[in-house]
Amino acid sequence: MDVFELKNRDISKAECLELFENDDLFFDTLKAADELRKEICGDVVTYIINANLNFTNVCMLNCGFCAFKAKPNDENAYFMTPEQVGKKALAARQAGAMEVCVQGGIRKEIDTYLQVEMVKSIHEETDPHGGISIHGFSPMEIYAAAENAGLDLKDAVQLLKEAGLDTIPGTAAEILVDDVRKNLCPGKLSVDEWEKTIKTIHKAGIKTTSTIMYGHIENNEDRVDHLFRLKRIQEETGGFTEFIPLTYLHENTPLYRKGIVKSGASGLDDLRMYAVPRLLFKELLPNIQVSWVKLGAKFCQVGLRSGANDFGGTLMEDTISKAAGSKYGTNMTQQKIEECIEQLDRKPQLRTTTYNHVDEAPVKPSVQI
Repeated sequence: MDVFELKNRDISKAECLELFENDDLFFDTLKAADELRKEICGDVVTYIINANLNFTNVCMLNCGFCAFKAKPNDENAYFMTPEQVGKKALAARQAGAMEVCVQGGIRKEIDTYLQVEMVKSIHEETDPHGGISIHGFSPMEIYAAAENAGLDLKDAVQLLKEAGLDTIPGTAAEILVDDVRKNLCPGKLSVDEWEKTIKTIHKAGIKTTSTIMYGHIENNEDRVDHLFRLKRIQEETGGFTEFIPLTYLHENTPLYRKGIVKSGASGLDDLRMYAVPRLLFKELLPNIQVSWVKLGAKFCQVGLRSGANDFGGTLMEDTISKAAGSKYGTNMTQQKIEECIEQLDRKPQLRTTTYNHVDEAPVKPSVQI
């Protein structure tokens, strides 16, 4: 296979699978992806100043990859009120964050109306201080909350939009293959339900990210099916702002502790997960993000030479990755991010959640987190 020829035409599923499996094509795949990245995105590497806000770790699901979940009576269990969520978002805003990513566990007490209260509380607290973009609630959270509220999904999404929810993380996707999901996350949405939810969100005029969580019980065929489903959705709705590969962190998770998996993805697979989607998505989905909290800054620099063009965000905290076993910290300063990018002779560029470039953060930090 001439990998470089794939830069200029659509890729078939068989070709995509070969890029994942043929080790003889590994370095050509990375190089072709990096060349295509430069043609589409130039030498700019984008990033955002953001903060994660996980409002509860109590969850009724039993996902095999999750070490974050707590039971209601656990010593470490917590559940923030909307007022507490607003105060937490204000602390992020005062530390300079432009975006707050709000997510939590799945439980019967959380319905659309409570989510709306959280969104309104964030606006009430942060708007007097310059405001903050609210990137909140996974498709699973939105679907479950609508059911708990007795609302039609479309109506639930509209209520969240009217309250001021700006964008939505395209998480809970994991692997979009039902046979895998039955063992990996049996209580979560089916593939068709996830797709219906994402499309409903996009049709309401709300942008989302797209993700894959890989390196556990799936195989390369499953990865290919997942990527082609995302591609088809993007062709139909144009609602994805970026693609974020999320490598499975295994050490503290049920799958690992039960001996079902021995480790996560290899470093080679991590790089392929930047390169192959770049060759597949091309201009259709131009932004591919590295995850420093999962892979470390130096490995992410290699990812930025393997098809990726976005460094993600400062995060300020990431309790989910930390619980799973991440050893790379949960906060990276804007200065450190720019240093990592400049070491590659690339140009750092601050951006909004929807990839509009900005010269500097709208409001300077007044406190440090």
